[in-house]
Amino acid sequence: MTTENIAPLRTAESIFTDKHTAYRFTPEAVTDEQLARIYELAKYTPTALNSQPLRITFVRSEAARARLLPLLAEGNRAKSASAPVVAILAADTDFHVHLPVVNPQSQGARERFASNDELRRAMATNNAWLAAGGFILAVRAIGLDAGPMGGINAAGIDAEFFAGTSLRTIMVVNIGHVADDGAFPRNPRLGFDQAVSLV
Repeated sequence: MTTENIAPLRTAESIFTDKHTAYRFTPEAVTDEQLARIYELAKYTPTALNSQPLRITFVRSEAARARLLPLLAEGNRAKSASAPVVAILAADTDFHVHLPVVNPQSQGARERFASNDELRRAMATNNAWLAAGGFILAVRAIGLDAGPMGGINAAGIDAEFFAGTSLRTIMVVNIGHVADDGAFPRNPRLGFDQAVSLV
């Protein structure tokens, strides 16, 4: 895919302080090139053992959208219906099969996780959530808006989209260009003195 006609990356302020969670989107399309660029940034989010368990399914067709919308909380369906793309973010509980490639210096890591299902699921879930934060920031970094949502039937999405696989849904993220009235005013954040300790 080419990267022509894609906006330059944004400043820190436009990623963190200027952007809000998006609830309604314009009809403007999101391109394959933009989706590829989101992934090319998000894949560098740090994960334990460089395990990279996050898997992304971009829902764009009307047929796929019709399968997904009933599996969202009723109050979330209109939000996803208005988004040009909805990303299903999932944890790959078989991430360990890639460890010899992505972390060749950790001898025996693949075998250690293969023999411990509980450890593998916890590792996959925790690090997929970590990578999901990087994914949302990557969406913002290329100039798009993100609407992450947890009001979903995760087991239903797994059955509908990932049956027979090692993927387990953790959240969905609506992606596009926010509509003029598609975000709420910024709510207050805790200050440095309220959230930070220096010891």
